[in-house]
Amino acid sequence: MKRWYGKLLGFIAGALLLRFNPLLGALIGLLVGHAFDADWFRSRRANPYAVFDLGEDASDDEVDRAYRRLIAQYHPDRLQGAAPELRQRAEVRARELNAAYDRIKALRRKR
Repeated sequence: MKRWYGKLLGFIAGALLLRFNPLLGALIGLLVGHAFDADWFRSRRANPYAVFDLGEDASDDEVDRAYRRLIAQYHPDRLQGAAPELRQRAEVRARELNAAYDRIKALRRKR
């Protein structure tokens, strides 16, 4: 189920803080609460599934396939003769992929 409490708290806080026009305050609070509930302010690194363009409901097999596909594409050893800048970007991306994959595996072990 999607989160809803940000909308409720935003609605109440907006109405109370904007006393001269509580309806406008409630509307603004509702929008801000929705933004927090929808993770608009969350960084990409906070969601390891976004690195693989997958949702949290992806199966283990889908995660493994996405990881293998992307790591094969960005592994620094595959870019031996490439320009140093390209190789460096590939190393950064490979580190990001490995960290996201490890984070997903750790989260799934907790379940």
